[in-house]
Formats: sequence, C-alpha cells, structure tokens
Amino acid sequence: MANVILKNLVKRFNAVTAVDDLSIEVHDREFAVLVGSSGCGKTTALRMIAGLEPITSGEIFIGDTLVNDMEPKDRDIAMVFQNYALYPHMNVRDNMGFGLKIRKFSGEEIEGRVREAADILGIHDLLDRKPKELSGGQRQRVALGRAIVRKPKVFLFDEPLSNLDAKLRVAMRAEISKLHRRLGATIIYVTHDQVEAMTMADRIFIMHKGALQQTGIPMEVYAKPVNLFVAGFIGSPAMNFVEATLVRETGAWFIDAGGFRVRAPAAFNSRLEPHAGRTVIFGVRPEDMTAHDPAAGAGGGNTLTARADVVETLGSEIFVHLTCGAHTLVARMEAPEKLLTEGQALDVDLKMVKTHVFNKETSETIV
Repeated sequence: MANVILKNLVKRFNAVTAVDDLSIEVHDREFAVLVGSSGCGKTTALRMIAGLEPITSGEIFIGDTLVNDMEPKDRDIAMVFQNYALYPHMNVRDNMGFGLKIRKFSGEEIEGRVREAADILGIHDLLDRKPKELSGGQRQRVALGRAIVRKPKVFLFDEPLSNLDAKLRVAMRAEISKLHRRLGATIIYVTHDQVEAMTMADRIFIMHKGALQQTGIPMEVYAKPVNLFVAGFIGSPAMNFVEATLVRETGAWFIDAGGFRVRAPAAFNSRLEPHAGRTVIFGVRPEDMTAHDPAAGAGGGNTLTARADVVETLGSEIFVHLTCGAHTLVARMEAPEKLLTEGQALDVDLKMVKTHVFNKETSETIV
C-alpha cells in the first residue's frame, strides 16, 4: 500500500476550472472520502489520480513516485466504477481475472487470486455466471473482486453505490468498510452522499466549486464546520440557517432573529464581541432542537415558540417542519407518545452550546 499526495492540482476545461489548487495527502492504509455536490470536481480529481484525465498543473505522488506522466496501467492502482463496467460475454471468474490475464499472469496465479477474492466477498457460487444473471449488489461485488485481485497500492472508488437501492447501499457500505479493515488498503472514495462519507471515512475531504473546503475526521467536521457550505452539506436533515442580529444586553449576548430571540452561551462571548450589532447567520441542527419540557423550567432563554406545519413520522423519531415568525425550521425529535398535529403550537428548546454563528459576508464560522 502507499500514501497519495496531491500538490496544487489544477484542472481546467477551456475557461472552466474544475479543480482549483487542490492539495491533500491521503495516508497509507487510510480510507479517505472526497465528498461534495455534483460538479464540485471530486470525480475529476479521482480520474487525474488514476491517469484517466490529464492534469493542467500540479503534482501527483503515489508512494514516493511522481506519476504525472505515467500511464494508468503503470500507476499500480485499481478503480471501481459507478457502472460496474463488467464484460457481458464473460463469466464472473473471467471478469475478475481479465486484468491479470492481459498482464501475463499465469493461469494458476490468476485462479488463486480470483478464489481468494471470492472468499473475501462471498461470491464463490457466482463464478460461473454471466453479469446479466446477477443482481446489482452481486455485480458490485464482482467489480470489487476485479479490483482486489490486482493487489494494487491504492483503490479508487467512483460513486460505486449510487446505482443501488437504499437498503442495499447500507449493506454495501458496511461490506466496503469491512473490506478496508481486512485488506489494510489505501482507499480514495468519491461520493456526493454525505451519509456515506460520515459512516465510512477515516477522514473526509469536502469540496465545493473545485476547491477544498475542509478536511477532518467525520465528527470533527460535523461539530466544527469552517463555513456555511460545510455546515449545510454535512448532516441530515441539513442545518437550519436564519438571519439574525447580535444584541448585547446586561452583559449577555442575544441572537435576535425577529421571530425568536435566544441567549448565546457565555463561551461564545469573546468571539461574538467584534460582530456586535451586525447581521449574521445563525445555525442550529435539527437534532439540537427538542420539545420543551415544562418541568425543566423556563429553558434559560433558549426556548422559541413555533407552529408545526408538517410532521413526518419515522417510527422512533419525527421530523417537524416549523414556522417561527418569518422563518421555517426543521426539528428532529424523539417520537412522542401523543403525536403532534399539523397546525399545533409548541415550545422548542435549542441546545445553544451546539449552535453556530456565521459571518454573513464571508460565510466563515464565527463560533
């Protein structure tokens, strides 16, 4: 296995910059996820690592080797594509071994590697079938097996689960994570799905409009987003954003959004000070909003009154779409014994220590 280093990587298509000065290092045996919305440049970056897309400028190292001018076949990588890319006229055994065959491996070596990969993936009973006889999940396992038999330095995954149904995606996420632990492999995985990124990655690299926004372990990125884009992209449902004014009264800071007014934690004070009186963006995650418990008292200035417009019941929890003044918010709550009704007024407590304030002009995080 090997680390992968991208230094000031740029890719332009005429006047369009798809990847803009991207510099990252993926450590040896790390599961790294490049995540972002469609068109952010993540797949283009992956294709440049693979050698399938020429770079405009910058450097790519796999291990200690500069691979800018190397052919894809010489980079010692294996790629798993979104569309599986299986040969329809070959059975599973031949599909998995074809890459080794064209590299002049012996028949015995090919058979041994194919059987080893089939053991890992549990697809021994599929080896004699053609791709048309397989389900989507089985085809994905075969595509994984074709990569495994190569025993490459680096595995590259280009949105490999996007063609699967929701239940199978969950199962395959777990399978790929277990595969990473078993192989001790260096994996670079591209997805637009932040849930995949959060559940699978050792580290996340978040991209937007060709540029790297933030790097970190999943919970670090979730808890401490550096800007509005990251805060809104990571988390499901997305963070609620509301324009508000910072007001200082009797030694305390208040976030006044017009439709509601809440008190900021004392720990925020020093960071809020330079922004006194300014319009900012206040952010609160749906899971940090709970139905107010009257037995808990007044709520410490963290309670707002809202109207439940839509209640989505998911079994153990509910999503409540709220209207509070001119603002709409989504709360993610435990399902109550007596379900809320649409149009019902309710008091909602905010976990203020977990909220965020953003600079409206720069989009950067204040706290």
